Order: sequence, then structure tokens, then C-alpha cells
Amino acid sequence: MTQDKSTDADTIELLTFRLSDQEYSLDIMCVREIRSWTKATPMPHAPSFMRGVINLRGTVLPVMDLAERLGLPRREYSDRNVIIVVKQGETMTGLLVDAVSDIITVNQADLQPPPDATSQTAPTVIRSLTLIDDRMIRVLDLPNVVAFAQSEAA
Repeated sequence: MTQDKSTDADTIELLTFRLSDQEYSLDIMCVREIRSWTKATPMPHAPSFMRGVINLRGTVLPVMDLAERLGLPRREYSDRNVIIVVKQGETMTGLLVDAVSDIITVNQADLQPPPDATSQTAPTVIRSLTLIDDRMIRVLDLPNVVAFAQSEAA
């Protein structure tokens, strides 16, 4: 009987999802729930990637179009879109995505830093990259995605 030498500290579980034709992921520990698309109530003077707010069991939840936030082309919404409700610190935010794909477990050693090809003024939104079955999966740096959005909305 052989034992796997990797420990829980060596692995991370990621929720993978689609934006346009690309695959992204988030640490599963920050995900609170996944819900179907609900039309958001727009807020005045909000950045274009903020779709508005929805009622989440009595809580006002801001909803961000993650594709637009990441600079991907704008597209039409449908019943197939979903909102991933995430919690960063004390803040909950809804991330509008095309579809949720899977939950995967990845060894920390398999995560590679992204190339330094971004603007020096904007925070890096991609924490790392990994290959799974010839699929390039981008791991989002949620604090930078959400914090930058909050500062833009303020």
C-alpha cells in the first residue's frame, strides 16, 4: 500500500468557469454559492462592468460582469449565464460568468506565475496559470479583482 506524499497544504481546489471562449478559476474557499442569472438593478455612476445589484435573501449584492471587468468582449446575457457569489474579506460580490465548468484539485507546484505583460498601473488580476488536459486555466487573484472594482465604484 503506497501513500500519497502530497498533503492538503500542497493542493488547492478551484472552481472553473467560462468567460467568452476562455477558462478561468477561483479558489473554492471564497465561493459562497452559484445561482442562476437574475436581472440586476443598475446603479447610477457605477463603472460599466458593474451590472447593478440584486436581492440575495434580503442582502443587497453588487453584481460584476467579470468578462467586461477583465477586458473581454461584451456579449448578450441569457438564462445560461450564472452568478458566482464570492466573499472577499467582509464583502460579498456576484460575478456574472458564462457557465460554471467544474471543481478541480491542483497541486500548488503545478501553478505557474503569469508572464509580466500587463500595465504597471492596474493591479494584476491573474494570480497563476495551470494546464489541465491541454486546457490553459487562469487562476484569478480575487482580492485584486474585487478591490479594484470597489475603488472604481466609490
